[in-house]
Amino acid sequence: MKKKIINLKFLIIFIFFINHNVSYGQNIKTAYFAGGCFWCMEESFEKIEGVLEVTSGYSGGTTKNPTYKEVTYGNSGHFEVIEIKYDTRIISFKKLLDNFWINIDPFDFQGQFCDKGYSYRSVAFYSTESENLLIKKSINKLEKKFNKKIVTYVRKFDKFYKAEDHHQDYYKNNFINYLIYKKGCGRVNALKKIWD
Repeated sequence: MKKKIINLKFLIIFIFFINHNVSYGQNIKTAYFAGGCFWCMEESFEKIEGVLEVTSGYSGGTTKNPTYKEVTYGNSGHFEVIEIKYDTRIISFKKLLDNFWINIDPFDFQGQFCDKGYSYRSVAFYSTESENLLIKKSINKLEKKFNKKIVTYVRKFDKFYKAEDHHQDYYKNNFINYLIYKKGCGRVNALKKIWD
């Protein structure tokens, strides 16, 4: 009898654990944005409650497993992109999108801030039609607010390639170099002029 009670308790705990993990997994989603330097974008999203992980990488092009050099100087068609894993119980795609806009210059068709070239263009990627509609709605709202054309690309997400290890958490691991780059690039001041 004692053995049956222990087995029953174990079974209940096991079922609870499985259900909890399945439920938790269903709430974890991914979003993808390009906003110029992925080091800066990674920093801006990792500070948000509900964001679980941000990874720097490449997306939008045709080259398989591209390197940083191929993306920046080659013809890969990729952008510098961040992959955001987030908990939908805490933060929505719309809130992530709001953070995306205030961390880029949506009017720059040459790149972002001091980084110029196709791979530094801003892109809002969508994985579902509802995300696509949210992006388009936010663009319409911003164009009315600023009375200017938004040049940020809107692309259907296809595949993400993780960037080289030394690009991950660059703002944490190379703090002084990162600050020098960020200040020299004029990103903070440019964002204040646009959004304040």
